[in-house]
Amino acid sequence: MPIYMDVHIVPGLKAKDVAEAHRKDLLHQDEHGCKCMTYWIDEQRENIFCLIEAPEKEAVEEMHRRAHGLIPNKIIEVNNTLVESFLGRIYDPANAEITNDGLKVFTETSFRVLLITKTIDPILLQYKLGIEKTNELLHHHNNIIRKNLSLYGGREVEHERSGFIISFTSAAKAVSCALAIQKDMQYPGANALGFKIGINAGEPVEKSNKMFGDTIQFATNLCMIADDCKIAIASPVKELVSKDFFQNDKTNFLILAPNDESLLELLFNKLEENWRNPDFDITEYCHAVAMSNSQLYRKTISLTGLSPNILLKDFRLEKAKELMKKQRYSIAQITYDAGFTSASYFTKCFKKKYGLLPMAYLDLLH
Repeated sequence: MPIYMDVHIVPGLKAKDVAEAHRKDLLHQDEHGCKCMTYWIDEQRENIFCLIEAPEKEAVEEMHRRAHGLIPNKIIEVNNTLVESFLGRIYDPANAEITNDGLKVFTETSFRVLLITKTIDPILLQYKLGIEKTNELLHHHNNIIRKNLSLYGGREVEHERSGFIISFTSAAKAVSCALAIQKDMQYPGANALGFKIGINAGEPVEKSNKMFGDTIQFATNLCMIADDCKIAIASPVKELVSKDFFQNDKTNFLILAPNDESLLELLFNKLEENWRNPDFDITEYCHAVAMSNSQLYRKTISLTGLSPNILLKDFRLEKAKELMKKQRYSIAQITYDAGFTSASYFTKCFKKKYGLLPMAYLDLLH
């Protein structure tokens, strides 16, 4: 049966009130085929996140309505393994306080600081350096990451060959871990990896339908604009860490002004929404972000170092590579699905950016 996570935004909520609401959910769960697994509560941020096994989203909503009337603001389907990796548990904490009337009361936030690492696509590294050298570099890199996340109390959520997602409960520990990784990555040959770090913080359910999707996406965007081995820090993390921390290590960090951060998010959100559409060109991009052509050019150059045309093209090329990794599509199908209008143009752009033809990349993949 699917597992869902919902979010309730309730001003003035208190841990005991949430515990009582959860007890009411337990009384009604069987009527709706649900199993209430646990919840997280953050009194400061005034939100509650419930984890529930249920036949469908509507059953979760109806159970809450019947039990206490607190309807979720949003519900997403989640993977229980990922939930445990991000948040450390999928059931109530073992040390929860039990009141005299048998109520289990606890306060544990689901707010997490996520450290995202990125390297150059291993397939491209393999093409350039050979399998043996690529595997050697990645093995050393992976050992560095895992050693430091263990030292600083991080939880490894996900590892693809081109990067890690690591979850922390402390912003200071996440940044300290990033600095330690950065230092350890200064060894001969490491530059070939194009290693980057982005750190962002947020809640498991926001706008995205993926768990921590918004937090991960923006950290990934920051990685895209950071110099190799520089640590890109999002404002929610900066606000949680002492200013002295960054003043002492200015050269190690990329930190955007709030307005630039908002603009970067807008630029990438519009690319994410429209990259499949071959009619989405620079004119449409300007309309989408409410800027003139010259404004868009200045802003994208300033923030990303790329012109709007190149940013859009590179974004589509990266998406094309993601499509190739899912299954062996034809070049014509990839061209169409990635928003390119011509297979010959797509092939030319791919070769120019990555140094090999799309078919050669597919052969290395499969």
